[in-house]
Amino acid sequence: MSEFENNAYFWQKVDAAYMSGNYRLIYSKGTKHPNYPDLVFPCDYGHVDSDGEASLRVFKGSSKKARIEAIVVCANLLEKDLSTIVLVDVSSEEKEAILKFLNSNEFQKTVILNRGKNIPTWAIAE
Repeated sequence: MSEFENNAYFWQKVDAAYMSGNYRLIYSKGTKHPNYPDLVFPCDYGHVDSDGEASLRVFKGSSKKARIEAIVVCANLLEKDLSTIVLVDVSSEEKEAILKFLNSNEFQKTVILNRGKNIPTWAIAE
């Protein structure tokens, strides 16, 4: 199996989760991070609420394509957890800025999973 096996069905579910909730802006692009004032949000950041609870964390870029481009997986040593952030309407430059922003702390590191169109044979239901 390859390092990352893309699955179009997975992205359909992510799209549905994103579109079925309401996006709520938390920090606008250019806002200083509340805990790390040297860090500035490279894109708008918010949550998609579902039934009143924040279900997806989202960075929204400026491309206005209304498309989920990727997901970032964050490993946080201090909180001892993994979390995900959906990247919507981001350009390649914005992706790079988001990754720099999220990887600037020595206790948190991230990887990016870019959207693909493939459907692996193991994902096809009979």
